[in-house]
Amino acid sequence: MKRSLAALAAVTLLSLTGCATDEPAATPSGSASSAAGSGTGEQSKFFVQADYDKELALLGATPTGPADKPWEQVLDPKMVETTKFRKAGPHKICFSNAALNNPWRQVGFKTMQAEVEAQKSRISEFVHVDAEGKDQKQIADINDLLGKDCDALLVSPNTTATLTPAVEAACRAGLPVVVFDRGVDTDCPVTFINPIGGYGFGHVGAEFVSQRMKPGGKLLALRILPGVDVLETRWSAAKVAFDKAKVDVVGVEFTDGDPAKTKKIVNDYLQRHGSIDGVWMDAGAVAVAAVEAFQDAGKPVPPINGEDQLDFLKLWKERNLTAIAPTYPTYQWRTPVLAALRILDGQPVSSPWKLPQPTITQENLDQYLDPGMPPLHYAMCGCTDLPGYPQRWK
Repeated sequence: MKRSLAALAAVTLLSLTGCATDEPAATPSGSASSAAGSGTGEQSKFFVQADYDKELALLGATPTGPADKPWEQVLDPKMVETTKFRKAGPHKICFSNAALNNPWRQVGFKTMQAEVEAQKSRISEFVHVDAEGKDQKQIADINDLLGKDCDALLVSPNTTATLTPAVEAACRAGLPVVVFDRGVDTDCPVTFINPIGGYGFGHVGAEFVSQRMKPGGKLLALRILPGVDVLETRWSAAKVAFDKAKVDVVGVEFTDGDPAKTKKIVNDYLQRHGSIDGVWMDAGAVAVAAVEAFQDAGKPVPPINGEDQLDFLKLWKERNLTAIAPTYPTYQWRTPVLAALRILDGQPVSSPWKLPQPTITQENLDQYLDPGMPPLHYAMCGCTDLPGYPQRWK
């Protein structure tokens, strides 16, 4: 169970400058040192076959819960009792946040703030502390919050192993703890909330790209950084698909989430190989930069996966790309607030609480395009019914 929680934790990105991570997993390449045809290398130490099998099965599962509220839905629910945490409201909810250092987290936090506002009759105070992508700061933040008379503690951990003792200390203090987004190596929180997870994300993108490449084609894998559970599981699932399809993976490169670095990497590979026949990414924040690198070089854009960031969706539509967008929905930021309130009511909740993880395809692309929202907005915010929409997210 502990390994399952860690392996399935999600992501999205850590601070891309000066951030702390867990020890890097064994990865197939570092930077531009990847040799032509070097393939996918050794499997990540984060790979757990049983968890991989479970996530792929969940991709086709039917969730329980309101059809129009995916943030309240649950896949394969496993309910736990919470009566010992029942408490009269209104409540003080505290939140230890890993960071607000990228658009995904910023959109998510705005969604969480709006959910808190929507629950203002039940929440007397909401305390948010930003760890700025630093493990030691988040450990200190959690310790500080333990003395703030919080009724419930929400935690989105900066990294998995390093934050585990701090979360365990919060559990020992008697607080109901709700972990979401990324996981920890303990099952002491009342619940752990995230979508299906990294294996599902990585598999969907890799299957799509590999099936649309020409036989024997060359693929470039673009990653963010090593050692983060959700990114490692995304890559490890992609590796399984690429090995099965016998794709020629000519490079596995870390971009640090930097558009300029992404363009340089793609350009270097185009100069080295003449053409690239597929691009897979473990996160979509720099997908537009990758596409632009092909365009700048006068080369056709190959099959590629991005994410539900609107700049990529709009470019996909405009350029008629061969693309897919597995998602890690920002609507998950609503769920911890709702879970905390249910727990404080003494109502059962699912543990883990697995949310649906929709995929954007050519067939449903139009329904996620919103020309009125900024380029770095995420289509899966689940926020259109919340106070302040759309101005809060602009």
